[in-house]
Amino acid sequence: MDLFEIKKQNEINEINIEEIRRHLDLENLKIEIENLEKQTFEPDFWNAENSQEILKNISAKKKMLEEYDNLNGLFEDVSTIIEFIEMGDNSFENELEQKAKKLENEIDNFKTKLLLDEEYDTNNAILTINSGAGGTEACDWAEMLYRMYDRWANRHNFKVEVLDSLAGEEAGIKSITLNIKGSYAYGYLKGEKGVHRLVRISPFDSNARRHTSFAAVNVTPEIEDDVEINIRTEDLKIDTYRASGAGGQHVNTTDSAVRITHIPTNTVVTCQNERSQLKNRETAMKILKSKLFELELEKREKEMAELKGTESKIEWGSQIRSYVFQPYKMVKDHRTKAEEGNVEKVMDGDIDLFINEYLKYSKS
Repeated sequence: MDLFEIKKQNEINEINIEEIRRHLDLENLKIEIENLEKQTFEPDFWNAENSQEILKNISAKKKMLEEYDNLNGLFEDVSTIIEFIEMGDNSFENELEQKAKKLENEIDNFKTKLLLDEEYDTNNAILTINSGAGGTEACDWAEMLYRMYDRWANRHNFKVEVLDSLAGEEAGIKSITLNIKGSYAYGYLKGEKGVHRLVRISPFDSNARRHTSFAAVNVTPEIEDDVEINIRTEDLKIDTYRASGAGGQHVNTTDSAVRITHIPTNTVVTCQNERSQLKNRETAMKILKSKLFELELEKREKEMAELKGTESKIEWGSQIRSYVFQPYKMVKDHRTKAEEGNVEKVMDGDIDLFINEYLKYSKS
């Protein structure tokens, strides 16, 4: 343990925490929470259209305040332990190293969260993975990505619900749609949208040749019912069919799965995870709403790009990241140039480096 280096880093931590405090404007944040809570005591609050949005806003602001208090408390712990060691008590050395590292990581994570200030960043995320050309190899790659995002979500205490899944013919999955639920899920995951490239020795090739596979990831915010998205009944084509995969006898022997086609945009969504056709239809409509919202966002971005006379930084569907297992090991993001040599760690859900670097990149 290098006490001098830890002390120097702690001085930097103190500066960073002060910057965070100024950015949060703590006194004003507390007043905002108090004013929002006053609204919940009004007699007609629960009948108001925006009651759920107010509660969500209160929860987000309180959580931000709580995380800041925890961060400040951790800084005070590190400072106190440093004082003990300087007075000759070396029994705290291991604890100091652990807490100092944790504090540094927590500050980085908090500063990243402060970048999540766009309108729908706090929303849940709907994430879809589609395998590209390449048959079984591509389907296996899509399933690997699913496991990666599932493990990332578990690391951050997000809940993952599989809304729809189509298995590959021999292995893996052709496509899967996930609802990742948790505060700021969309904000963190929005930069994952694009084509993900895999290079490895294929386990499905008897000649052990190197293969390149692709999978497309799409991420949209889960749109609440109070967001105005005009969907006309006459623009919808609704089909029901027999669900496939796990789910029990009832799911697989009735036409409980639902496919909805939005005719004007040719947008197709499916859902088969529920036993009830009605619930599958409700979920499919929620996915459709998010997809149409995404199309509207893309339209606005293209219009802004044309007005500016430049291309936007993020091109929908462009290759964003490569995961190389052979002839060397490296995961590289082609937008931010962030790299990680431990591929297994990334595939185990440790993708915060790429998420954080993208958020910084998108604000630069």
